[in-house]
Amino acid sequence: MAVTTTQPPRPTSGAEPAPGGRRSRGRTAGIHGSRWTPYLFLAPFLALFAVFVLVPGVLGLWISLHNWDFLLPNKPFVGGQNYLDLFDSSSVQFESFWNGMKATAFFVLISVPFLVVLPLLLAIMLNRRFPGRTFFRAIFFAPFVLGVAVIGLMWAYLLDPSFGLVNGLLGAVGLPDDTAWTTSQPYAWISLAGVTIWWTMGFNAVIYLAGLGDIPADHYEAAELDGASAWQQLRYITIPGLRPVLIFIVITTILASANMFGQSYLITQGGPGDTTRTAIMVITDLGLSQYRMGEASAMSYVLAVFLSLIALVNFWALREKK
Repeated sequence: MAVTTTQPPRPTSGAEPAPGGRRSRGRTAGIHGSRWTPYLFLAPFLALFAVFVLVPGVLGLWISLHNWDFLLPNKPFVGGQNYLDLFDSSSVQFESFWNGMKATAFFVLISVPFLVVLPLLLAIMLNRRFPGRTFFRAIFFAPFVLGVAVIGLMWAYLLDPSFGLVNGLLGAVGLPDDTAWTTSQPYAWISLAGVTIWWTMGFNAVIYLAGLGDIPADHYEAAELDGASAWQQLRYITIPGLRPVLIFIVITTILASANMFGQSYLITQGGPGDTTRTAIMVITDLGLSQYRMGEASAMSYVLAVFLSLIALVNFWALREKK
């Protein structure tokens, strides 16, 4: 008896059958979904980014080109005059703005090195295995959970020259108990830097800990077998392994310190004199208290340009050299 075979019918839609006899689906169907699926997931973020970043950024640039006063019925267009005034020594805002920039730069210089080095040393210690390691990690990170208002008010009382706990403890151990921590220099800067370091050190330490976890342990074991000291392991294994994390921490710490406002506003009120009155304080006072939003917006964009240049320089200096 003859055996006859029949060929499976060819697809009529023009699409070739997939391997295994299954027909392939369209390019925008199947496991890949619609071509609009990625945009659907991005939509919430893009909406928030547009509302809270893009639109305010463009509007702020537009305001900086006008004499924008809430008390004026009209907002005259002045072009780049608000920017030129910031570089004209005879203008009203020149001295206050650049004094604020100097105070900001000084705070960055005295706080950022400690906020980069101390958290690294802390992370190296907390990365070791010892009883209570998780507890100590939580203790060091806990201050960062508190808001700047809580931190500022708490330390304003602790550092008060008259009845503050800090002077009380110093007097109890025989040290001077009349230090003006918030009303004289250099103690005002020491107070602001110390409070900021205590407050934010735990966050940088946690970032370092995450980076240390990605460095293979056998690198350290091989270094110990070769007789490498702790300093050599830090220099040739830890630091190179943390290079991406280090770039992130340096740039974000500089930006955060340059935008310092709450600590100075609540603890020293910008004093003594105007020595701790940062650029953000100058901008806030000019725009929200004096209603001169055009000049304040120009100041903010000049500050943003400086911070962008500093971030680029740090990224270039810390990049991996081939």
